[in-house]
Amino acid sequence: MQAVLNNAPLKELDEWDDFVATRYQPGKTEEQFRNYAADANPTVTEFYRLNHAYQTLDFVLQKKAEYCGLTRGKKSIWEMAEYLNTLVDDSDPDTDLTQIEHLLQTSEAIRKDGHPRWFVLAGLVHDLGKVLCLYGEPQWAVVGDTFPVGCAYSDQIVFPEFFAANPDSKVPEYQTQYGIYEPNCGLDKVHLSWGHDEYIYTVTRKYLPEEAQYMLRYHSFYPAHRHGAYQYLMTEHDKRMFDWVRAFNPYDLYSKGRERPNWNEIKPYYEDLVSEFFPDRIDW
Repeated sequence: MQAVLNNAPLKELDEWDDFVATRYQPGKTEEQFRNYAADANPTVTEFYRLNHAYQTLDFVLQKKAEYCGLTRGKKSIWEMAEYLNTLVDDSDPDTDLTQIEHLLQTSEAIRKDGHPRWFVLAGLVHDLGKVLCLYGEPQWAVVGDTFPVGCAYSDQIVFPEFFAANPDSKVPEYQTQYGIYEPNCGLDKVHLSWGHDEYIYTVTRKYLPEEAQYMLRYHSFYPAHRHGAYQYLMTEHDKRMFDWVRAFNPYDLYSKGRERPNWNEIKPYYEDLVSEFFPDRIDW
């Protein structure tokens, strides 16, 4: 079974990951990061035009109500990973790198650097929330940099000019520094734009350590963990935990070009790892 990505300007989901990896290459200066817009892939530019126009506070609250109750049935981690493998663009039938292999590339890179087992597991599951595309969600509601809604947009968000088309930009209450939030209220009280981060965090939060929960929930929150934006909404605990988010980020970005994992060789390790933290089936 193959699934065409609906309402999506990107030819395939991996095109987003490829773009992000090139945008955040090691060694680039802060100024170089902010110069990417002029040379960006036109499909990525269109992605953000849609993302910034439609990710409103009302939309986020609607999607949280729809998905965060975890009412889509019980599945194992492996069943959902196999399901994610059906996320293939019909216009590119020659693509042979599966979604599971990308997850294994990330987790294997973490494992080889000697990190704790829960850290390795975070690498394995971090993108499973992309099954939202298979639930019928458009890509702009699944991937991309995340950002708070209900308060002023940081100029450190990619393509901030596109927020002019967002209805929330016309709501005065939402365009102050704190908006609907209180100073240093904590990120747990802040609504970020909807996507796969929040979904996989919600699915796995009962089973993983807090450090891993932060990695999963905020790995796409680039304005904060890459550029230091929205510090005024964070608690001191949030700021400390973001050290783990930043530690995770390079493995997510730079593992895709590494050698293809040999599943038969590493299968026993990962089956044991998943069973250590998760029951046979969990709510999705």
